[in-house]
Amino acid sequence: MSYHHGDLRTAILASAADMVARRGTADLSLRELAREAGVSHAAPAHHFRDRRGLFTALAADGFTKLAEALDGAHPDFHAAALAYVDFALANPGHYAVMFEPALLDSIDGPLNAARDRAGAALNAGIATLTPGQTSADSATAARAAWSLVHGFVSLWSSGALADSRNDADPRELASQIAYALFPSAD
Repeated sequence: MSYHHGDLRTAILASAADMVARRGTADLSLRELAREAGVSHAAPAHHFRDRRGLFTALAADGFTKLAEALDGAHPDFHAAALAYVDFALANPGHYAVMFEPALLDSIDGPLNAARDRAGAALNAGIATLTPGQTSADSATAARAAWSLVHGFVSLWSSGALADSRNDADPRELASQIAYALFPSAD
């Protein structure tokens, strides 16, 4: 096994995201990820203390990517809602660990900073809602909007929506739901 790898941390995170997307978190090991990267079984531990460290880093990376996607969608609530759905469906390995507290180190600084950044980006999209689009206060509107996109992604990804088992476009459905709950300001 080689001990040199260009960017082992990034390679391990990408491989972990792929494996989680394909088969979940239960059997994922640092040893398996090292084998796939072609490095010693101890090499990943230099970047991730253990599985919790790996999942925490993967979640932090996911929240950072989510924040970037949301930032690129502003200043429009509906665009931000679709950016959330697009991110979640395009990054299922990241998304699967981001909201699983049992897998994560809740006091990890980079995780909390990335989570806060994503929350602020989501709130910036919600702040564009006008009184004509929602009568809720900003905190309630934020919870409703997050519930909308997070719930949709969960239902779609699990196949619970009949539409997710045929050729329906998840982006189109999410857009219809967003406009139904938060109508256009026009």
